[in-house]
Amino acid sequence: MLIGSHKIKIPFNVSSAFRIKFFKYSLITGLTCLSSILVNTVATAQSNSSPKIVATFLPIDLFTQAVVGDTGQVDILIAPGTEVHEYQATPDDAKTLASADVLVENGLGIEEFLAGLVTNAGNSQLQQIDSSKGITVIKEEEPGDDREEVNPHVWLDPVLAQQQVATIRDRLIAIDPTNADSYRTNAEAYIQQLKQLDGEFKQKLAPVKGCNFITFHDAFPYLARRYGLKQEAIVEIPEDSITPKDIQRVQQAANQYKVKALLTEPGIEDKRIQQISSDLNLPLEVIDPLESGETNPQYYFQVMRSNLAALERACK
Repeated sequence: MLIGSHKIKIPFNVSSAFRIKFFKYSLITGLTCLSSILVNTVATAQSNSSPKIVATFLPIDLFTQAVVGDTGQVDILIAPGTEVHEYQATPDDAKTLASADVLVENGLGIEEFLAGLVTNAGNSQLQQIDSSKGITVIKEEEPGDDREEVNPHVWLDPVLAQQQVATIRDRLIAIDPTNADSYRTNAEAYIQQLKQLDGEFKQKLAPVKGCNFITFHDAFPYLARRYGLKQEAIVEIPEDSITPKDIQRVQQAANQYKVKALLTEPGIEDKRIQQISSDLNLPLEVIDPLESGETNPQYYFQVMRSNLAALERACK
């Protein structure tokens, strides 16, 4: 007979009653040990668990992944390259949120579909993180409309990106304190990289402070404000085609502000923009609003350094 790692021999001349009691004792002892092992295993699994996290679109996914690291998995709601400004939620999106624990969003009205989607998901336990909470926003007047609207593109300012990462970190710690140390360590490493990027922008754009640039997408006022530049957008809504009035405004702005380049987006090939560039003898540079591309957190720095180089060429 084995008890633990020891073998115990029971003499054959021992009474039957004693042998039955002995086997009962051994069985109970074995079950108790097994129960203890199972309880410890479950407790360990629970302590190592992490919430199911969903981020709305690419830049928020990058920031959230940077904070979460290897602690858990982050799913992205809107596939990179899909237009977020007028996104229409799907039944699959509702299913995704129905089983999620945390939803991380940019906020500032860019995810207009979220309110209805969260309601349709019916997940009363879902925790929402507004990563732009507390940020001083830029308000703009829409053409032909007296109302002011908030520009939501805060992630394109490396300093405000630090604030977004810190907000995601703090809320995740509050929601999931078990993994607090990991969230703090990961966020600090990413914030340090963002600080370095901010330093690069300051150093390289300081000589061209006051430069005015023209973009197709009204996405860079926060970046321009941060580094003493001025953005002049061609159109307010990327989906709209460029009208003759827009072309005239670009020409007037280029002459008035003495811009040295036009900045367009990756994937936008509008012959009229190219014609304006040719007519005004201005180079056409590409600047990326970071709404499409890779889902690796380091992709943010790759794109932003490319944007910095484009701004340097535009403003030299």
